[in-house]
Amino acid sequence: MARIFIISNRVAIPGAGGNPGGLEVALKATLRSHPCVWLGWSGEVSDTPQVKTLKKGRNSYIVTDLPPEDFDEYYNGFANRVLWPIFHYRLDLAEFSRRDLSGYLRVNERFADELAKVLAPDDIVWVHDYHLIPLAKALRARGLDNRIGFFLHIPLPPPEILTAMPNHETLIPALGSYDLVGFQTDGDAANFARYLAKELGAPSHISHRLGGGGMRIGTFPVGIETRDFTRLAGRSVRTRFVQQVLNSIPGSLMIGVDRLDYSKGIPNRLEAYERFLIAHPQWHGQITYLQITPKSRSQIKEYSEMEQAVNAISGRINGAFSDASWAPVRYVNRPYSRTALAGLYRAARVGLVTPMRDGMNLVAKEYVASQDPEDPGVLILSRFAGAADEFGAALLVNPYDPDAVAAAIARAMAMPLAERKTRHAELYATMLDNDIAAWGDRFLKALLGRQGEARGVQALADFIAGGAAKEPAATGPARPPAAPR
Repeated sequence: MARIFIISNRVAIPGAGGNPGGLEVALKATLRSHPCVWLGWSGEVSDTPQVKTLKKGRNSYIVTDLPPEDFDEYYNGFANRVLWPIFHYRLDLAEFSRRDLSGYLRVNERFADELAKVLAPDDIVWVHDYHLIPLAKALRARGLDNRIGFFLHIPLPPPEILTAMPNHETLIPALGSYDLVGFQTDGDAANFARYLAKELGAPSHISHRLGGGGMRIGTFPVGIETRDFTRLAGRSVRTRFVQQVLNSIPGSLMIGVDRLDYSKGIPNRLEAYERFLIAHPQWHGQITYLQITPKSRSQIKEYSEMEQAVNAISGRINGAFSDASWAPVRYVNRPYSRTALAGLYRAARVGLVTPMRDGMNLVAKEYVASQDPEDPGVLILSRFAGAADEFGAALLVNPYDPDAVAAAIARAMAMPLAERKTRHAELYATMLDNDIAAWGDRFLKALLGRQGEARGVQALADFIAGGAAKEPAATGPARPPAAPR
């Protein structure tokens, strides 16, 4: 039977400890339903890098260490100092160097070497995220003709931004070596189609036909395991930890949970909360904003500077508004388990999710799933999060407008029960329609298309076709010419 090779920057090995990441949660159903091999970086940096293979059930995990030079150039350098800011519309924060680009390409070549050793002709390859854009091109150069799909978990900006990136004409067209390129939203997919039309002269029309040759584009919004998370939240809200949090604050809880990253808009969010407190003194002592923000990438200057800024703003708010029995902000720099977060979400009257730009944002979905349908909280959501495409019943806001976000907080706090229940019911129904359990099979079904039958994967194609949800829309430009090597 054909195997599915999952390729990502990091590999999530079952039983390795720690909280499951978003990719691990998204792929859980695929790993459970199909024989898979997951390949990527071990997370270790070593002068003598090793490649290890681990077996868990019927799935295998191949992990490779990175030497310090590759970690600095591929990961800290090109991936996080160039692609991450540019793909989040922050050209001003990009720091390009040809040395980092060389390291990025070198690690992709190394991953291709490891894959070429173990791939069989009928295996399917599913590559994840911006760290590995040129991987399919590297595999094709090695003569591999497997079906290869790519999914971008973060936003893709329009060509007016992409073309400002040095060497975009080499990197972005490399996506044409994939059979299917998937995005979180129709807007991201359209941005890619516009880039192909503008830079390569590819047709930019959108076709709903998934068959035929060449690279295709599809939209596959990521969801969560909705009903499971609802049950988890219902149990977790009664735990000692959550009850201690609730007993220690007066009034209602408003929650934000974000990695410490400039794309999340935390300083803007705090400023909006400050304006809410100024404009609505009647809520003083009646609301506590809990912002849970684990640190990340602290060795990168922009992240350490943002950490200082967030500390300063939260300290200013507490200094101006606190009294002996109430502090308006609780800012916490440590991670919590999904169980603890599910209980806190359920207890929160308001979920504040206001990234400046986000591919999807699963915190928004987890907050909605966690709510008690008989007394639900209110989601305030940035219109620039991918989840906004599905969540029209949330209070959608412009995160660049602190007065608008402050007004949304006031509206959420005063919203009557009937309106809260109506909005939550609509959001929850949307999530059930896009449960993560079917997400992987939808992508794989689209990747196989009609040609899947001719590539020795009839059994898997039949399985996916029998259990997959509705087909996504896809564009059908011919595969663009490969960029010069």
